[in-house]
Amino acid sequence: MSEHKHEHGEDCGCGQDHDHEHEEHVFIVTNDEGEEREMVMVYTFESEDKVYAVLLDRQDPEQDGVIFRIEEEDEEAFLVGIEDDEEWDRVTAIYEEIARTENEDQ
Repeated sequence: MSEHKHEHGEDCGCGQDHDHEHEEHVFIVTNDEGEEREMVMVYTFESEDKVYAVLLDRQDPEQDGVIFRIEEEDEEAFLVGIEDDEEWDRVTAIYEEIARTENEDQ
């Protein structure tokens, strides 16, 4: 399970000048076999005017992440699986580059 820290800025709204933890964004995701897993959103990024979320299994955070597209309807956001092969290839390449860069920084 990962903890998220937030650098405070002028638009943070909490009025503090130090880091604090934010709640995890946990989703129940059902796989193709009908098994439910608790997934934690660990990262979001944009590509071609669409927003994507990377989720990790809460019980097995070492397992590979899953990428979903975030769509909004009537001011509600929901996760959508990526069916298009071209879109999938594009967003996985972006995420792999982000992960590689972050690993180099550690």
